[in-house]
This record gives sequence, C-alpha cells and structure tokens, in this order.
Amino acid sequence: MVTPSPELVAVVRRWNDAMRRKDGRALTNMLSTSEHLLYQGSAEGETWRGPVLCEGFADHAREIPDFDWEETSLEAFEMGNVGWAHCLANLRFHSNGKLVPCRFTFVLVIEDGIWRMIQMHGSNGFPNMEKMGTEHAALDRLVKAAREGFSLDQREGLATVMFTDIVNSSGLAAAVGDRIWTATVSAHFRQVTQIVTDQGGQLVKSLGDGTMSSFTSARAALAAARDIQRQTAATDSEPPLTLRIGLHSGDVIQTKDDFFGNVVNKAARIASAAAPGEIRISDACRLMSAETPDLTFDDPVETELAGIAGRHVLFRLNW
Repeated sequence: MVTPSPELVAVVRRWNDAMRRKDGRALTNMLSTSEHLLYQGSAEGETWRGPVLCEGFADHAREIPDFDWEETSLEAFEMGNVGWAHCLANLRFHSNGKLVPCRFTFVLVIEDGIWRMIQMHGSNGFPNMEKMGTEHAALDRLVKAAREGFSLDQREGLATVMFTDIVNSSGLAAAVGDRIWTATVSAHFRQVTQIVTDQGGQLVKSLGDGTMSSFTSARAALAAARDIQRQTAATDSEPPLTLRIGLHSGDVIQTKDDFFGNVVNKAARIASAAAPGEIRISDACRLMSAETPDLTFDDPVETELAGIAGRHVLFRLNW
C-alpha cells in the first residue's frame, strides 16, 4: 500500500540542505549506485545518467551560485522499497538577486538499508543564464567522463568520432511525460547501438539524449550516420525524433592522461553546428571518405566552432 512517509520528507530536506551548502560528499553518498540513476534538469542537454552522474554531481552542485532556499510545499510517499517526493520551493540566487520558483520530484529506493535517490527532476520557467547568471558545462564534463570510460582496443592511429543529439529533447520530454520519453529514448539508443555495431564501430557513451561512437573506418562511420538518420526518420515513435549528427576524423592516442586529442571536442562542436536533420562532417572526414553514389556531400560552409581556434570547413552528408 502507498503510505505518506515522514521519513522521506526528512531525507529530501537533508538533500535540499546539502544542495544549498554544496556538500558534494553528502550528495554523492545519497545517490543510488544503480546504472539507472537519472537526473533531469530544465535546460536542453541537462540529462545525466548512471556512473557519469555519480562522478560529476558534486561538481554540478558546486557550479550553482549561492542561493537562499524557501520550501513552500513538500510531500512524500513510500510503497515497500520504493518512495517518491514532490517539493515546491523558492530560490533566490545571490549572483543576481532573482527569486525563482522551482519544482522538484524525487524517486528513491532502499539500498543496503538506506534510502537513496535514483531519479531527480528539477524544473522552472527560466533559462540558466537568466535565473542565476551562469551556464552549466554539462557537455564538456560528460565528454570527459566518456574519455575516462573509453574501452576501444585501438590505442593509436586514425579514427572517426561521431556524436548524435536529439533536437529539442527537453520540449519533447515535457510534452509527453517522463515515462513515455524514457521509453522512446531507450529504444532510440538501442537502435543507434545496433547500427554502430553493424558498421564495425563502438558506442562509447550515451550522453544525456545523445550518443558518442568511434570507428576505425571513416566510410563506416558515415554509413552509420546515414543509416541512423534514415531509420530514425522511418521509425514511428511517439514523439517523433529529429537528430543532428557531427563527425570528425583524426589521429588518436589513448593513454592514461590523454584521449583522442582534439578529435572528440571537434566532433561534438560539429554536431552542435548541424541543423536539425543534418549530418555535418569535417573536411578531414570527407577527405578520408571518397564520394561514391551512396555517399555524397554538398553545402560546404566555413565557420567557427566554439572553443576551437580558427575557421573550419564543414560538409553536409546527404542521407
């Protein structure tokens, strides 16, 4: 039976206080160790999962400017080893004095006799820059986590890195609800993994609502990108998904302290520069993949990429 839970009310209040104090150790200790751990924020791309979330949540909390917390509502319930809570609060950030009404939901499970967070969702009506005067660097941290967890056998030589990203993921998730959205994204990830594997590549990491993969063959990577776009467009999912994909090829060297040099960062920036429904590739990737009837390129553009010096020529792969 579902019953109100004063115990979980106390647990959530300890969590909220640890967030306000930026107590990274306490927050990490209160997170589930399950691979299904999930945090969903308000902004697009603010989705973190599993070990990546455990490793990076303390840094995420420290990145938030100091704020005052006023709880306006908190209720919690439990049923067996599962519990959930809903909290309304007003946050006033010291960085700009803005008062932001926020909504939080939590799902908790008992692990080793202790209630721990397995899913958290925070939402509000303001972009990060407007509400607290700063932006999160979630993508960069997730790329770093992907580097640390990389297990491809290739240690040096040429490789092609591919990033995929679901367009307007936050808006779609809000429209259909967390249950349907989670199922849709999970099915999409399975589809991407199968295509990458079929083309001889490896899915390195799922990054929120996107993926990162690596291939020893540039042509195989482009074939995978084309097939991913085609199958995504042909899939009768609810909601329908639109992707942007970016690829870059270059020398790779994997050691304890280095991973792929600039190849990973540039591939991620190229994906960000792609329009919805596009596959954008670097000039290096194109040079390594001769144009054939099944792989054609057009619309070359010269552009800047955030955080990478110079101007870069990008081509569109027709799919």
